[in-house]
Formats: sequence, C-alpha cells, structure tokens
Amino acid sequence: MSRTRNRRALAFTMALPLLYLAGVAPDAPAGLTLLQEAHAVVGAPLTPVSAAGVARRTTRRVVVAETSATQAAAASTAATQQQQAATAQQQSATAQQQSATAQQQQAAASRPPGAPAAGAVVTALPAGCKPETKGGVEYQNCGGVYYRAAFQGNNLVYVVQ
Repeated sequence: MSRTRNRRALAFTMALPLLYLAGVAPDAPAGLTLLQEAHAVVGAPLTPVSAAGVARRTTRRVVVAETSATQAAAASTAATQQQQAATAQQQSATAQQQSATAQQQQAAASRPPGAPAAGAVVTALPAGCKPETKGGVEYQNCGGVYYRAAFQGNNLVYVVQ
C-alpha cells in the first residue's frame, strides 16, 4: 500500500504544476490549454507601450527641446545686448575723442601766431603777462596764451595750457 500511496503522491505532485499552468480556453480543442494568453495592461503608467508612458516621454522630450531652445535664445539675446552695449560705449569714446580733438584744434586756432603748443615747457615768461585765477588755479595770461607755474626738479618752469 505504501507503493500506491507513493505513486499517487508523485502523480499529484507532478500534476499540480500542470494544473497551475493550465487554463480554461473555450476555443481550445479539449477546453483546456497549458499556456494562458498573456494579457498586458496597456495604459498602466509605467508600461513601455502604454499611452501614459508614451505621453510622459513625449512631453519630457518636448520640454527638454523647448528649454534648450529658450536657453539658447536667451544666451543669444544676452550676447547681442552685450555687443550692442560695447558698440555704444566705443561710439561714445570715439565721440569724446573727436570732441577733445576739436577743442584742441579750436584752442590752437585761437592762439596767437608764434605761440608755443599746449603742454610745452618754458623756463621764462614773455613780457607783458598778467596773473589770472580760474577754478582756484593761478595762470599767467601772456597775450592770450596761458601759462601755469610748475616745478621741474628744483627749477621753476611754466607749462603752456
């Protein structure tokens, strides 16, 4: 009896996994099938082919692309603004330089003929100079040419203004 019992236990042990795998299929020839149909739940958020997964990935790609494009446009705009500011600054410096040149030319034209150039250093003043104070600095006006006193080492000199 123990052999019969062992055979039944062995048959039951072998049949149990088969019964677990078997499924009822009405269109199968015997009404039973060993392999069940696979049913993927398409639409669950984390499945690869789900509508939610596809939408999530598409949205992520669009957002990344738009963010990159926006950042590139902002960087381009910032670079353009910096370039325009630099150009404006350069134009301002050029205008100032032209204005200073015009003032120098006007001063040179208004200077009497034979007068020394601005910045020239002379050791003695010509005759007929009169002292004048402008902006708290004392100048010597010698026929329309202004001289400012300065020291060169221990010597007193005059610089043409």
